[in-house]
Amino acid sequence: MARRVLTDSQWALMERHCLGKKSDPGRTGGDGRLFMEAVLWIARTGSPWRDLPEEFGGWNTVFKRFRYWAERGVFERMFEAVSEEADMEYAMIDGTIVKVHRHGQSAKGGLAIRPSGARAAA
Repeated sequence: MARRVLTDSQWALMERHCLGKKSDPGRTGGDGRLFMEAVLWIARTGSPWRDLPEEFGGWNTVFKRFRYWAERGVFERMFEAVSEEADMEYAMIDGTIVKVHRHGQSAKGGLAIRPSGARAAA
């Protein structure tokens, strides 16, 4: 099994927003935490859904569940629940400076139309 990304405290905040819990009416979903780990793996790696490792389940099943949750705003509710207590352990500030080329600063330059030498002599 791959390393877990979600901590137990984060999962405790997110779990109540999951669809398909045993307390919900209708069909019960699979392991919600494993599903969230799969979604985070996709987000972290930027891989296509078809490259999802088998340990997370079938890629199409995970994708369909992802779409279902996204349409119902589950991820927004989870994000709000987790972001109430921000963990600033990994906050970073980018202090790099990138100079812009003079053409990117709207400076004069470039090609100009100049009269030919024969025309200028006349």
